[in-house]
Amino acid sequence: MRAMRMATMSASDRAGHAKQRHEHFCYVSEQTGEQPLARYQGRLKCRYGYGRAAETVHQGDAGQDYVAIRMHGNICNFVLCDGVGMSYLGDFAARFLGNALLEWLEMTSSPTAEGIESYLHEITDAASRQLEQLQPLDSSPLLLREVLMEKRSQGSQAMYICGRIELNSNARKSKVWLAWQGDSRIRLWCNGQEQSEQFQKHCSTNERWSTRGGPIGGKPHIFETKAPAHDVCRLQLYTDGLNDLDAINTYIPDEHIQVLLDAVHTGGLEDDAAFIEMEW
Repeated sequence: MRAMRMATMSASDRAGHAKQRHEHFCYVSEQTGEQPLARYQGRLKCRYGYGRAAETVHQGDAGQDYVAIRMHGNICNFVLCDGVGMSYLGDFAARFLGNALLEWLEMTSSPTAEGIESYLHEITDAASRQLEQLQPLDSSPLLLREVLMEKRSQGSQAMYICGRIELNSNARKSKVWLAWQGDSRIRLWCNGQEQSEQFQKHCSTNERWSTRGGPIGGKPHIFETKAPAHDVCRLQLYTDGLNDLDAINTYIPDEHIQVLLDAVHTGGLEDDAAFIEMEW
């Protein structure tokens, strides 16, 4: 049957089918260095970049943001996490949570609110075990050890956005599924019109995930939509190090985003910055 269906396709249809089937792209941010803005050009166009705060660079520390994108065929899964600076090793929470959520998305055919909430609780035990092994406190000075042990007892924390874009095929609508907690930005344009109010009203620093207890401040927020095949959509995600983007509602050229990532005008970024944008 599959051979018969392929035989009835035009040459261009067969080429498009093969491209969709074999298209593959993967990006994982490095928390120990900066990554200039880069592009992926396929059925789904993607821009991505990463920068550490000036103070973090000066001290040689790891950035507390984390980004990962994986595309297989017509499905793109992605995560953006922002470690909470006042928590214990927020860079670990961002990295662990980002990897765990991306793995969950890759293993889940149809993500749901119930599924991700349950998973966010399930992974706390493994995260806590890794956290204890990561930085033993026995050799620290007594006073510092007491402070660090108190922070560790509260867990390592991160805010997050994760989601999936399923590109249209055979004239079907494309699908978008998102889940998030925290104040990282989510912005969506369809046919040039921004539709971001629904995200802005659920953007809070009081919401995050913890290695100790899972979701904090409530349950994950969920967004789902379908877009007709002829619609042009653009989804933009970034952390608070790029808050200069908040006031800009038009398309921004690559070089202008890189200026904000370099932040030469302020002597470097005031906070870590992670950026991904997908257009289809």
